[in-house]
Amino acid sequence: MDLTSLAAGLAMGLGAIGPGIGIGLLAGKALEAMGRNPEAAPRIQTTMILAIVFTEAIAIYALVVALIIKFV
Repeated sequence: MDLTSLAAGLAMGLGAIGPGIGIGLLAGKALEAMGRNPEAAPRIQTTMILAIVFTEAIAIYALVVALIIKFV
């Protein structure tokens, strides 16, 4: 096993833990808020989707770093 493969795998694995936890917490709290106040559901859903996009960008950065480690 090449050391760069291990480093790339660790970079992607550790870089995906944070966004995974963040999206889970975000979706859970948004669903809880929609359950408590259904009239505000469209506003909550829009904000939730925007926050998920920004959180997922962190995982994409981790993927880019892993690819740079692997191939450069």
